[in-house]
Amino acid sequence: MKKNILTFLILCTLFACSSKKEPVRLTLDFTEDWQFTLADSVADYSAQTVDVSQWRNLNLPHDWSIESDFSADYPATPGGGALPGGIGWYRKTFTADTSLQNKQVYIDFDGVYWNSEVWLNGVSLGIRPNGYISFRYDLTPYLRLGEENVIAVKVDNSKQPNSRWYSGSGIYRNVRLTATHPIHIDLWGTYITTPQISDTEATVHIQTKIKNNTTDTPNIQLRQSLYDAKGKKIASVTSNESEQDLKVTHPQLWSIETPYLYSLTTEVLVDGKVMDEQTSKVGIRSFEFNTEKGFILNGKQVKINGVCNHHDLGCLGAAVNYRAIQRQLEILKAMGCNGIRCSHNPPAPELLDLCDEMGFIVMDEALDMWMKKKTTYDYSQYFAEWFERDLTDLVLRDRNHPSVFIWSIGNEVGEQYGSNEDTSELSLQEANLLLNQQKTMDSTNNTGGVPFSELLAQRLADLVKNLDPTRPVTSGCNNTDPNNHILKSGALDLIGFNYHPTDYEKYRDQLPAKPFISSESVSGLMSRGFYMMPSDTSYIWPERWDKNFDRPIHQCSAYDNCHVPWGDSHEANWKYIKKSDFIAGQYIWTGFDYLGEPTPFWWPSRSSYFGIIDLAGFPKDIYYMYQSEWTNQPVLHLLPHWNWNEGETVDVWAYYNNADEVELFLNDKSLGVKSKQGEDLHVAWQVAYTSGILKAVSCKAGKKILETEVSTAGKAATLRLTADRDRLKATGKDLSFITVEVLDKDGKVVPLADNPIQFTIEGAGAIVGTDNGDATDPNSLKKPERKLFNGKCLVVVQGGKKAGEITLKAASPDLTTAKTKIQVY
Repeated sequence: MKKNILTFLILCTLFACSSKKEPVRLTLDFTEDWQFTLADSVADYSAQTVDVSQWRNLNLPHDWSIESDFSADYPATPGGGALPGGIGWYRKTFTADTSLQNKQVYIDFDGVYWNSEVWLNGVSLGIRPNGYISFRYDLTPYLRLGEENVIAVKVDNSKQPNSRWYSGSGIYRNVRLTATHPIHIDLWGTYITTPQISDTEATVHIQTKIKNNTTDTPNIQLRQSLYDAKGKKIASVTSNESEQDLKVTHPQLWSIETPYLYSLTTEVLVDGKVMDEQTSKVGIRSFEFNTEKGFILNGKQVKINGVCNHHDLGCLGAAVNYRAIQRQLEILKAMGCNGIRCSHNPPAPELLDLCDEMGFIVMDEALDMWMKKKTTYDYSQYFAEWFERDLTDLVLRDRNHPSVFIWSIGNEVGEQYGSNEDTSELSLQEANLLLNQQKTMDSTNNTGGVPFSELLAQRLADLVKNLDPTRPVTSGCNNTDPNNHILKSGALDLIGFNYHPTDYEKYRDQLPAKPFISSESVSGLMSRGFYMMPSDTSYIWPERWDKNFDRPIHQCSAYDNCHVPWGDSHEANWKYIKKSDFIAGQYIWTGFDYLGEPTPFWWPSRSSYFGIIDLAGFPKDIYYMYQSEWTNQPVLHLLPHWNWNEGETVDVWAYYNNADEVELFLNDKSLGVKSKQGEDLHVAWQVAYTSGILKAVSCKAGKKILETEVSTAGKAATLRLTADRDRLKATGKDLSFITVEVLDKDGKVVPLADNPIQFTIEGAGAIVGTDNGDATDPNSLKKPERKLFNGKCLVVVQGGKKAGEITLKAASPDLTTAKTKIQVY
């Protein structure tokens, strides 16, 4: 009953307590105080009266799969993260105040994985198979004002495998209640473009869709007001028309260096009275994809130095957290990364908000498959019925984000392949429905000789362009054969190739009017802190994509000398992209390691090796190669560590920039000066190991630029905790990511330490995850314990909703305990 009263008070405050003016649009965070249980396939908890006394109480977003230990026995397999699926039920009881009379009340879900059905007071509101799409239901007809109401959500992730990577399970993104006047701006009903931009003036064009749930036809006006980043109104217009223009003099342009954002407030007026109000961010920028100069932003040639990322957040699983996404983007930005490909599904809204604010070039991707399946129970089974709705909702939701520059309609879809007669086993009725043909498709006169797959590509691209003609459409194509149906369809504005960089020139001749982007590249394999020598030997794992591969140690070399057969090393790929002006840029596979797809291995591996940054968020050595190439900040990075066997020959590499040369010293004795020659991206020495201090000094014109060293560490003695933030906001969602290292008695980091660490916490927070970046660790990432992997592990602390102090302690046998304090305010 306490929860019901609390919710009632919140709703009362929002909807009933304004005495000065009638409230307009109001939004309530609807993520707290839910009940949850896992159930079998026959259980039905949709009715209003269900005993939930034995259910868990929790807050959303929530991913139940990540709570488990890893196991090869789960149907998802290691490819899906070696974690369980199942059927989950969520319920929330709340009292809606009578002040909601004559209001429209909606519930908005940012994403539920997957096969969700939602009920209010026992009445089904609808289903949504797609686990990544955002959706809304109207609660108004079934809401009982002044009484208890029950929202029930069934999430069915039991049929597996249904994904090629870790999906997570549950209501893993945010949920809101929205209350409006019956006459209001429709969901995603504002569309903002900037059709004319110059140094002196820009036009902001706004199209607004109004939803009228009354039987009246009143005098409706729209008032659009634009504000600069300081909150000053710089333009305004009021009109009865649904399309309006605002003029901005001397506009501040959005760019990756200075992502300037204006704010647009849209008001709906009925007979001069404000009925609804909504604010949108606006970025003014011009861009084009050019066949000769690649990508041009605001008149300047820019190379897209991007990465692909899956949606999981390491030890947090799929559960969305604003700070966790922000941290990932901060780490990437510091590397010089300026682009994100949302692989291979609609992203969380928070990701795009942050990309708007931080300056990233986003490829917003819709689907990993169309009609042709990739796993047994994947989205292909729903595609024909749902693709139009899902794709439409994606574009409508995301088209106002200035960070979104590219729409991708697919990734390596099976429809690239096949004969001209291939219809993906559709019946004629299904094909007619799917392609919206006005005539019957038969064997003699169905498509004018155009293969079904090509028509399908055209259908998807046209759907996107009708909703947003301002951005190019692409698809990640891994088939570079001239008979690729997606390329032959002509549907793509921007040719997206996954890998095959040497084929770009060939296709440039065949498609001279089409610009190119490397939609997915590299696929290097690396384990942080693990090195295989000689470093100039390439390890191609597996030998072929369809050939099983295994070895006793499931780790990959961090020297950039290990990659998959369809990919390349980071350095080799970047050399080609860097010098090819006509290539707009690349999205490297991947920015971060992710759960699932443990290429080139299988169990006990359960997460990927592809990342430039490991699953815990610790950069691998290759991070600094990109930092030296993609930023102007001085870089000097020395690898590997300096704990080896006496006399062993060790390959020593240095990544550097802003210098002419690097000199290497071992125990103050010079081992020679090296400089990059030609297209080199690093310098290297072979050194006979002896313990001590290995030091590198970079110089330019004889002047020292940077100095760095690695030194031999002794026996582990104590622990060190380093928090990325020691002050957290009392929102109940803010996070601190704390790095754990082992030091010897002299304070040197022990690079190969694997000590087990036990964490305890006191005060105004909780431990929400631990990780170490080891793709073979079988233990749940929610446990407050973790072994170090190559000298590091991570613990994530979440602050509560009350101000106070958190004390985190880390202990390990035979080591001095360490602790750190975090303030919650």
